[in-house]
Amino acid sequence: MRKVVVQQFVTLDGFAAGPNGELDFVTETGAAADPTSGPFVEAQLAFIGSLDTILLGAVTYRMFAEYWPEQTTETQRIADALNATPKVVFSSTLESAPWGSWEPARVVAGSAADEVRRLKAEPGKDMVVWGSLSLSDSLVREGLVDEYRLQVCPVVLGRGKRLFEDGLATQWLTRLETNTYDDMVAVRYASAS
Repeated sequence: MRKVVVQQFVTLDGFAAGPNGELDFVTETGAAADPTSGPFVEAQLAFIGSLDTILLGAVTYRMFAEYWPEQTTETQRIADALNATPKVVFSSTLESAPWGSWEPARVVAGSAADEVRRLKAEPGKDMVVWGSLSLSDSLVREGLVDEYRLQVCPVVLGRGKRLFEDGLATQWLTRLETNTYDDMVAVRYASAS
């Protein structure tokens, strides 16, 4: 069965974005500073190769669609791999989801949990949720997330938007892998359930 992976940059105190959604703590992290080369970029390329679907909420879709289709491998080494990977956008307001000159994303207006259950039952590679904190939270609450890939950045924000909101049921995880990239620590966990 296909896995759903949540991959997220997080601060040491558990925030995935600043209070207004800002992500400047990511670009200031040493490992993410050069998007064209290095061990972290190579690890990301390998990860994208294990995927065949990117799952996005409407807000993250808009942010990604404004940026990624314009990137090339000269500016972002992972650009072609990311842009070529099929995308599903969960939104009740979007009618279409263009992606520059690349294949547009497919819009799903119904239940994200139902669609992800259906996708998990189909043959294929794994799926990833990037950004999209509300989508991620809904899939976590439905027990649909199989793996977490957290890039822990060496910063304490003190406030912002959390990856894991209050009220979640306790989940025990199994650590699969830990890597360091300059001053960032990347940890992979599998859901124990």
